[in-house]
Amino acid sequence: MNIREWALLIFSILGQLAAGMLLVLLIVRAGVVRKVGVEKAAQLTNPPLYMVLLIMILALLASLFHLGKLAHVIGAVPNLGTSWLSREVVAAVAFVVVLAVYALLLWRKIGSEGLQSIIGWITALIGLFLVYCTGVVYLLPAQPAWNTLATPVTFFVTALLLGVLGAATALMLNYAKLQKKDAALQEFVKNTLQWIAVAAIILLGIEFLVLPIYLAYLSTQGTAALQTLNLLVGSYGATLALRLLLVFAGAGVLAAYLYLNASIAGQEKSLATLAYSAFALVLISEILGRFLFYATHFRIGV
Repeated sequence: MNIREWALLIFSILGQLAAGMLLVLLIVRAGVVRKVGVEKAAQLTNPPLYMVLLIMILALLASLFHLGKLAHVIGAVPNLGTSWLSREVVAAVAFVVVLAVYALLLWRKIGSEGLQSIIGWITALIGLFLVYCTGVVYLLPAQPAWNTLATPVTFFVTALLLGVLGAATALMLNYAKLQKKDAALQEFVKNTLQWIAVAAIILLGIEFLVLPIYLAYLSTQGTAALQTLNLLVGSYGATLALRLLLVFAGAGVLAAYLYLNASIAGQEKSLATLAYSAFALVLISEILGRFLFYATHFRIGV
């Protein structure tokens, strides 16, 4: 892999993390507002939402190493009607801009919770559209290993899996810093961690379902696809095995412990450690998965 592909790896992983985290945090925020009020919702979710903006800014900066010049971003606009790459670029910029507006509304307490919520959900839709664009960009007939439904499906699974565990990590980091502990808020955080753990396990199941189907598909798609398959199970077999082991440990084993410990009183430190560890393992796994995505493809034709 060259530096341009590493830039794409960082951009796609961070962009999907940001989109997934925003979606999850908006769901959590709506629940907190309903259960314990707007003020508590702001205390719990505002700092994690600011983190989403930082992550997406880093993703956009990484993309510049691939595009080369800022002028290429501007040059993408005229091709919106015909190019998914142009749509991806514009969606990424729009996501950062609207996300910054949303963060400003939260920080300066501008507008009602309803208005802020509307802006937040519009931002989340832009983020999901960005994930879709990023997946569709790779549906190229000349790249048999990429030109499959598995590409956008796995990109969305990555966004959601990193999103739920990234949100759990951000919430636990922020909750630990809150000066005043609230019994109702504490109970809500524990319940949230439980459904996050369940979501992670379900998404892990989808990943493990898609992979064998994808490998079987490659075996039927000609020489270039077979070369990718041979690399995945041969030269990069150990990397693939490590990726699967890490995602199983993070989104399976640790997520299960996270669910169980959330129902036990006095386990706050254990919950934080489990959330941080699960996210770290899954993040490394998804980085390895994206590395394999770029490192094992073969192009057909000129």
